Amino acid sequence: MVNAEATNFPSHLSKHDIYARLHTQAEALFSGQSNWPSTTDIQPTSNLANTASILYHALKSLPAPSNQVNWVGFYTLDQSSVRDARDAQLILGPFMGKVACQSIRFGKGLCGTAAAEKRTVRVSDVDEFLGYIACDADSKSEIVVPIVVRGDGPSGSGEDDVVVAVIDIDCSAKNGFDETDEEGLEKLASLIARSCNWGLNLSPLSSNIQ
Repeated sequence: MVNAEATNFPSHLSKHDIYARLHTQAEALFSGQSNWPSTTDIQPTSNLANTASILYHALKSLPAPSNQVNWVGFYTLDQSSVRDARDAQLILGPFMGKVACQSIRFGKGLCGTAAAEKRTVRVSDVDEFLGYIACDADSKSEIVVPIVVRGDGPSGSGEDDVVVAVIDIDCSAKNGFDETDEEGLEKLASLIARSCNWGLNLSPLSSNIQ
């Protein structure tokens, strides 16, 4: 059963241990909750909403700069936009923080770059990232991790993999994220990808957005 205690993280734990605990909490929250329609497109809204909450509280339990995160959330693939690769975009999903940009095209800003290149983008100073999309002037550093659903192409090729969403976290301090964050968030992204029913027809999607 979902319980608000899932968002309580002891302040004495290391960042590595916090991510391990977060992963365990997320697994429990996802149990039996793989498919929650939010619109005509199926999106696992409940899972993403709960993950945004526990991730936000987990980071807030850590010392600076982790506890200076000011936005934690998701952008999800707009499936109606992928008929043409030039139109592929992400749309705002569940989050914790101030209001945010509602749509981001693939290849634009940190989120769009992570989605288009299917890789984590970690920036210690957002002012140094060419093409940065400034939704909040308070944000000084950022990390974006793609959530990738594996396709049916040749093993390991990644040709048919689809980025269904990204985890996006902003921090009000420079150098807000490190290798431990990257490792923990990539593990979380993998869990989210395989725990949710994204309602995808992978073949046409992967061919359109490559």
